[in-house]
Amino acid sequence: MNAYLQDNNQLFQLISEGDETAFRQLFHLYVPHLRAMAFRIIQNESVTEDIIQETFLRLWISRDKLKAIEQPRSWLYRIALYQCFTYLRKQAVHHRAVASLTPVEPVFSPEEDMTYAFMKEQVGIAVQQLPPQAKRIYLLSREQGLKIPEIAAKLSLSPNTVKNSLVRSLHSIRGHLKQLGMLFPLLILWLLKL
Repeated sequence: MNAYLQDNNQLFQLISEGDETAFRQLFHLYVPHLRAMAFRIIQNESVTEDIIQETFLRLWISRDKLKAIEQPRSWLYRIALYQCFTYLRKQAVHHRAVASLTPVEPVFSPEEDMTYAFMKEQVGIAVQQLPPQAKRIYLLSREQGLKIPEIAAKLSLSPNTVKNSLVRSLHSIRGHLKQLGMLFPLLILWLLKL
């Protein structure tokens, strides 16, 4: 057994007995290598630091199992890699969730594009015909993206008043479109921004 592996095994043995000095020594020995590896994968300095901390935290928490580990270096790298891939997996899930919530402009054929533009114009006309307060609430909701409680606070109204106003506005806009023979689900009106 080479001296390097033996030293690592000895450090793991000491750490398993609760030796904090051995833990610090192992920490200083491996942090530069683990940091370089994690940064190559993550490409984010603060997340890399979090991964290093989590790796050594797991080592300390699992110190009673360290005596059985034959390849300390491989074990540490495996923990750090696991932390990196866990982070990347969570980021991928987060990005997919955000992408699914982000409204995407639909791709239309020229005829559909004209219909869409006409409908958007008619929604604008219907909004202009709303009573002043209803129009203001609708525009705060659609143009500024404010939520009902935010609109209520901004206009000194109750959230129920704002919600009822939005429902009546959408009903009025839908009625305007229905008169023109444009039958669209309420969800389309909700997503359609001027």
